[in-house]
Amino acid sequence: MPFNNHNRSLLSLVHHTDRDLHYLLDLSRDLKRAKYSGVSRKTLEGKNIALIFEKTSTRTRCAFEVAAYDEGAHVTYIDPSSSQIGHKESMKDTARVLGRMYDAIEYRGSAQDNVETLAEWAGVPVFNGLTDEFHPTQMLADVLTMTEHSDKPIHHISYAFVGDGRNNVANSLLLVGSKLGMDVRIGAPKELWPSDELVEMCRGFAQHSGARITITDDPHEAVKGVDFIHTDVWVSMGEPIESWGERIDMLLPFQVNSELMAASGNQRVRFMHCLPAFHNSETKVGAQIAAQYPHLTNGIEVTEDVFESPANIAFEQAENRMHTIKAVLVAALS
Repeated sequence: MPFNNHNRSLLSLVHHTDRDLHYLLDLSRDLKRAKYSGVSRKTLEGKNIALIFEKTSTRTRCAFEVAAYDEGAHVTYIDPSSSQIGHKESMKDTARVLGRMYDAIEYRGSAQDNVETLAEWAGVPVFNGLTDEFHPTQMLADVLTMTEHSDKPIHHISYAFVGDGRNNVANSLLLVGSKLGMDVRIGAPKELWPSDELVEMCRGFAQHSGARITITDDPHEAVKGVDFIHTDVWVSMGEPIESWGERIDMLLPFQVNSELMAASGNQRVRFMHCLPAFHNSETKVGAQIAAQYPHLTNGIEVTEDVFESPANIAFEQAENRMHTIKAVLVAALS
């Protein structure tokens, strides 16, 4: 059965079926092979894409720009200091302006409402590059990476997210796993579990897909037998540095270290992270945290020995952001 993703937005994955997701993953593989073999085609020649970044980015911005350029499209990067968005012009008005000039819009910022408003009023496809609630393009890259590092059928793959279980990455890993029939676990303190509303929705998807969902405050239970262990920073962008103290006390048992990796019982378990990662004190923030908490000089959410080990496939994840974003663009605009 053909899939018509033309002019389709990507806002959260809530409204994408398992077949939609498999189509985008298959297209990502095709486009990745084409890039590696040097037979890429300029399928988006003449297209123009606006990239709205209210939150800073390395991987998302570079992935969208390279993906667009590879396929012949042009992009305009818009940050808070170079536009009137939120200062003199509402998101609704911005959508109606940009929709008349561009073939698609990417948005990365805080509120899911903003990306939903853009999609409602722009009249062109809108792609969520990250909001506080969801990170859908990261999920496509994560699933592609897991399938590349496992010889299991996708519905036999198991993975755990450990850390702040209510952040956008944890939410989205729960959502995508429930759609694709995977074994997905969230390991987090009860205070940081995903919302009841999201869990209920994902359990509904799981009834149809055969997914297995586990939410636990026992980090060892979360990772037992899994193929992949995911984590993310413990304090998200925009949260004050003062949040670190409370968050460290709550999340230290969920730090991905050699002990937690071994607790999986799987010698081939792989480590995944959407990046950037605080795995040592060589960054400005990492040094700040290490100065206040000397026992964390070897890393915060993940230790240096795990991050620098062969188990780490986070950089394959990072590359796959570009291939999967390219698939989203090509599917919607070509």
